[in-house]
Amino acid sequence: MEKEFNFEEDLKRLEEIVNTLEKGNLMLEESFNLFKEGIEISRRLEKMLKEVEGKITMLISEDEEIEFKEEENNV
Repeated sequence: MEKEFNFEEDLKRLEEIVNTLEKGNLMLEESFNLFKEGIEISRRLEKMLKEVEGKITMLISEDEEIEFKEEENNV
């Protein structure tokens, strides 16, 4: 079963990873594994944001079409 991702949880985890890496007290392999996890989360967050942006753009476009049609009918 595929894990469902949550934007806020992923963002919080990414922040934890960044804070841990910034401390610089990890072994190389641990740092690499955290960095890799951070990149994966970052890509997932970017994908989620782009999907939401697309939905918002569609909603705005639909709303503008409705307003335009209403204006045509009032002329």
